[in-house]
Amino acid sequence: MANLGEVIVLAGGKGTRLQSITKDIPKPMVDINGKPFLSYLMNYLKIQNINRVLLSVGYKHQAIIDYFGLEYRGLAIEYVVEEEALGTGGAINEALKRTEKDDIFVLNGDTFFPLNLEELRNFHCSEHSLLTIAIKLMYNFERYGSIILKGNKIIGFEEKSFKEKGYINGGIYIMKRAVMDFFPPEKAFSFENFLEKNIDKINPFAFISNDYFIDIGIPEDYKKAGQELNGYFKNTP
Repeated sequence: MANLGEVIVLAGGKGTRLQSITKDIPKPMVDINGKPFLSYLMNYLKIQNINRVLLSVGYKHQAIIDYFGLEYRGLAIEYVVEEEALGTGGAINEALKRTEKDDIFVLNGDTFFPLNLEELRNFHCSEHSLLTIAIKLMYNFERYGSIILKGNKIIGFEEKSFKEKGYINGGIYIMKRAVMDFFPPEKAFSFENFLEKNIDKINPFAFISNDYFIDIGIPEDYKKAGQELNGYFKNTP
């Protein structure tokens, strides 16, 4: 597998809906079978042949820095610290300024969607895409918004509502640094809102994956992650 370069991981969340579990630690650091959730994500990135991780951190960020330091299992780590809440868009913007490659992966730090990143990058490059979103087909859901497709292009986003079947944003992106040219002048903004407002300018592509997916944002799925994640890594290095 080719060296895939650098990844931004958004790990600044407080985890309001997990308050009884997170207490005074960042959401990505919640305990899953004796290890922080973020360590599972980092192990996945190691397996995917990533060599540099930019951790975008904010709330109680010292807990993350103390645990991972500047290197984890051969992954070089750099921290992009939010001194004030920047939203997902502002956090991505600040982290992109520190990147070196033209095409950068961005991952949510509270979801685990272990698709093949090399396949995602190859698709992104073959389509000459400015921004590609990894999506997953889900059934009987209401806690996620859904994505409207036309071929392999994303043409719209629908608000959260019950769906018997639909595609959701899996929380993994690959984008060119040039996407920053479209960012608003405000320092703090939502990346999701930015995409909705600028969909015709960005023309995002969709990479469909059927890989396992878990979002630890609510207690029910946090418990589910505890039951399933160790099994995922059972046969991995």
